[in-house]
Amino acid sequence: MGEDDFEHLEQLVSELGDRGLLARVVRTPTGRAFVRVINPNATSLAENVTCRQVTVPDHLDWYYWWSWGERMHRADDPAGAATKVARVLAAVGE
Repeated sequence: MGEDDFEHLEQLVSELGDRGLLARVVRTPTGRAFVRVINPNATSLAENVTCRQVTVPDHLDWYYWWSWGERMHRADDPAGAATKVARVLAAVGE
């Protein structure tokens, strides 16, 4: 894991907190890291978000990824990624 992806994860944690979600960076024993996100109003609504590089034409870019392996959002826009996560984890009536 590079320092850049940890920094991207920390930025996402901050944005998720601004949206009322509980989030923290978790580092596994192998050194991989992810953001654990929970909706405090409906704790069964949770998600793990990772960050890794992807080769796009002519360069590498960092992206956030859903737990099921789908690319979610560019890591240079943590606010946009947090909005997507908040929408997915929203409880009925929120």
